[in-house]
Order: sequence, then C-alpha cells, then structure tokens
Amino acid sequence: MEKDVLTRFGVSMPEELVKQFDQYIAEQGYTNRSEAIRDLVRKVLLEPGGLKADQLVAGTIVMVYDHHAADLPLQLIELQHHYHHDIISTMHVHLNHDQCLEIIVVRGLLSRLRELQHKIQVQKGVLYAELSVTYLDEQGAGQDHADAAEHHHN
Repeated sequence: MEKDVLTRFGVSMPEELVKQFDQYIAEQGYTNRSEAIRDLVRKVLLEPGGLKADQLVAGTIVMVYDHHAADLPLQLIELQHHYHHDIISTMHVHLNHDQCLEIIVVRGLLSRLRELQHKIQVQKGVLYAELSVTYLDEQGAGQDHADAAEHHHN
C-alpha cells in the first residue's frame, strides 16, 4: 500500500485551548498533536450530517428495546429481513428482564441505512436507536453490494 503524502499546516489556538488539548491527547495516549488532530478530523468527516445520502458506508445501528412490547420482536425481525442486503451481522444481548440491546452491523448506501434506523426508532417499545457510521467507502468498492441493495429494494 502506498504511503499517504503528508501536508503540513499551521493552526493558531488560544493558549488555554492548547493546554486543554495537550491534556486530552496525553490522557488518550497520543504521542503527538498531529495524530490526535488526524483522528478528530476523521471522526468529524464521518458524522452523518456531513455525508451524502448516496455514499457507501459501513457502521452500526445500536438499539435498546422492551421485548415485552406487543409484536415488537417480530416487527424488528421482519424489518431486518427486508434490509438483509444491508445487514452484515447482528448481536443480541439481554440487558435485564425487560430490555434487550441489539447491535446491527450494516454496510450500504447511507440513505438506506438511515431509512432502516428510522423505521426501527419509530417502533413502539424501541427506547433508543442510533446509526453510527465508522467507514466511508471512498473507492467505490462494494458497488456490487449497492447495486444489489438497489435492485432488491421495493
């Protein structure tokens, strides 16, 4: 793999902010400011508001729900079957007598993943549902996956 070309640039910050940042990077275990800034920039670029709906991404949908809510487990399974081209894996955890936590690993068009997250969130008995994007497919690899998802979308 070809090494990325590094570009240097200067950043001006108030002294107090630099002190707080240096404390943060020490607590996080960074050895220098540059790597900490690179990670912060990567994180900001993956925030859902900054991504286009037609981008291929991967990430997770985390949800907490009451498994006693009428028909909810069946409705969630049906939803997941409808989006099976976008779902890589799921993990189900019983938190207590009433609540379950489910992590759905997803990959596909951001618009479809947002749609799935929204359809989960509005179900009666779902207490929490959030989509977190952790990978942006900038090379377009996985285009076959997107085409398949688009083809099977009703």
